[in-house]
Amino acid sequence: MVSAELARTAVGVIGNVIALILFLSPVPTFIQIVKKGAVEQFSPVPYLATFANCMIWVLYGLPMVHPHSILVITINGAGFVIEAAYLLLFLIYSNRNKRIKIVLIALVELVFVGVLALLVLTVAHTTKVRSNIVGTIAIVGNIMMYASPLSVMKLVITTKSVEYMPFFLSLFSALNGISWTAYGLIRFDPYIVIPNGLGSLLGISQLILYATFYKSTQQQLAERKTAGKLTAENVSQASS
Repeated sequence: MVSAELARTAVGVIGNVIALILFLSPVPTFIQIVKKGAVEQFSPVPYLATFANCMIWVLYGLPMVHPHSILVITINGAGFVIEAAYLLLFLIYSNRNKRIKIVLIALVELVFVGVLALLVLTVAHTTKVRSNIVGTIAIVGNIMMYASPLSVMKLVITTKSVEYMPFFLSLFSALNGISWTAYGLIRFDPYIVIPNGLGSLLGISQLILYATFYKSTQQQLAERKTAGKLTAENVSQASS
């Protein structure tokens, strides 16, 4: 019979793989941004939220805070590096005002987590107390990460287009939430179950929204393409 600890490790490894795919899923979006040389209407909010969330979970997984959480540290450490790369690309291809906002928010997040780590490691003297403090804050961070696409979801509903809501980001957000909810349930950890359970629901909501507006998005893109061709033809005729 498979022990609970072995099952938890197996689910955690699967969760790590899915989370890594989640972190890498925006790569096609950033390839598009680099090709166009502009971020257009893509929002930096999900990446700023995930950047902060990964830092908090790395702190949570430290042996002196929550022992036996190596899987939490490894995936969130990787996520921190990946999100930092995305934010760097946002800085390169954003206008000056958006660039300043991104830098200020990222600095606030870094200072916050640094101060939190300093206080937790010096004021709290047991791993249980440290886990409770960081875990409570991590719940908020995780919910912010999963909820950050809500601004994009509002844009989708307003424009009836999913052009600026990357499908794979939504898909793997849902899968990531489900896998980490299972991980937290095997050896019950409310700090993992609560935010990831909510994340599962939000991820599924995004997929439903994507399915709802996929056809209208294709129609809008086709109309835009046709209009572009007509404009190009008119310009060509006028110049000749």
